[in-house]
Amino acid sequence: MKKALSISIGSSKRNKSVEINLLGQDVHIERVATDGDMTAARQMFRELDGKIDAFGVGGTDLGLFVAGKWYPLHSVLPMVQDIENTPVVDGCGLKNTLENRSAPVLESNICGYLDEIGRKALVMTAVDRYGLLRSFLDAGYECVFGDAMYSLGLPLPIRNERGIKLLVTLLIPIVSRLPFRWVYPVGDKQHQRKPRYTWAFEWASVIAGDCHYITRYMPDELPGKIIVTNTTTEADVELFQKAGVKYLVTTTPRYDGRSFGTNMMEAALLAASGFQGKVDYRQHQTYFEMLEKLVNAVGFKPEIKAIN
Repeated sequence: MKKALSISIGSSKRNKSVEINLLGQDVHIERVATDGDMTAARQMFRELDGKIDAFGVGGTDLGLFVAGKWYPLHSVLPMVQDIENTPVVDGCGLKNTLENRSAPVLESNICGYLDEIGRKALVMTAVDRYGLLRSFLDAGYECVFGDAMYSLGLPLPIRNERGIKLLVTLLIPIVSRLPFRWVYPVGDKQHQRKPRYTWAFEWASVIAGDCHYITRYMPDELPGKIIVTNTTTEADVELFQKAGVKYLVTTTPRYDGRSFGTNMMEAALLAASGFQGKVDYRQHQTYFEMLEKLVNAVGFKPEIKAIN
């Protein structure tokens, strides 16, 4: 049996393992977390290198992929620098091949409802979800990108792709060297709720992005809204139901009540396909093309479900 392991610096309360079949291969997928401890994660990667078919890096990114360019996060890369044999991915591939199908899935399933509530999308952070940015802009949605508001705590809504590119140009050289916990909740902080800039949630008809960001900053009530995310647990779904969310779209498949992160599912695809070697997101075009073929072969697509 193939094995794909996601080692996360997120909360261990979200750990999960299941066995699935992809491309005719049985694959054991498992997420284990170190509750924010990068040193412990690095040790796990080092000790299991060569014993696992593919690694996922969870709770963080190795870099940010924006407008065809990959920007490494220097504060995170040491966590995986000891890996020599096992392919390692952070989900960037699926974020830019699978998640960019989100808006078409909405249009093909609930077009009439969108006509009623409007096509306005809040993308929590576009710099690490560029596929979502492209998906909603290409579909003609009015957008707010919350990178400055939710990652940096600045009251600066960004409303177009040009603004995201400017943000990257100005801030990524600095942000990429900051401790990751300064810009993203890790460990138990992923379970803390701190509603922020709630006007953006109220304005939007569609709220898209990382589930931790959404649940951390959303208001208590989101009547009639559409959530597009992944890594949802049963507790997340209950929170969205209680808030009045009408539709939940998970960009990765649900297994045993759980949708795993893009890093986990990208690692699972590589394990099932027998991929070997290093994944270099800087040379993304060939890799993305291969990954898109794998996505099509297994039939992955964003899944939409009415929850209220």
